Amino acid sequence: MAELRRKDRAMPEQEAKKLLRRAEYGILSTVSGDGQPYGVPLNFCVVENCIYFHCAIEGRLIDNIKNNRSVSFCVVGNTEILPDKFGTRYESTIVSGIIEEVFDDQKQTGLEGFLEKYSSEFIEKGREYIEKLRERTRVFKMAIYDISGKARRE
Repeated sequence: MAELRRKDRAMPEQEAKKLLRRAEYGILSTVSGDGQPYGVPLNFCVVENCIYFHCAIEGRLIDNIKNNRSVSFCVVGNTEILPDKFGTRYESTIVSGIIEEVFDDQKQTGLEGFLEKYSSEFIEKGREYIEKLRERTRVFKMAIYDISGKARRE
């Protein structure tokens, strides 16, 4: 687990993983060839110990991944502004790892993971949708190397 400055707000790893799984979207951060950071909001799914993303066939995100496969992914759970305490209640998880494009069975695994997470009542219809758009979608898998969670709850 990554070193946190505020150890009193550290979230146990299992809780950080639970937040990761239930979050609706997150921010994938990459770096371009000339060192420019790029964070893009994406929906995602977690299958085993990997995070799956899908995106268009080309673009800035793809270029950055080609440049450097080390990425960071962040999700934020519940938040509440605490005006009288000049702070915020929050919970968040940051994951770092290596990303790679997947094909064939792994691509199908990722796409079906999206169906289970976002469209669980429409699995069969979703499989038909996947088949139609399969060639126009790229799927990437991020192997989780490190995960840390943090929360302020008081």
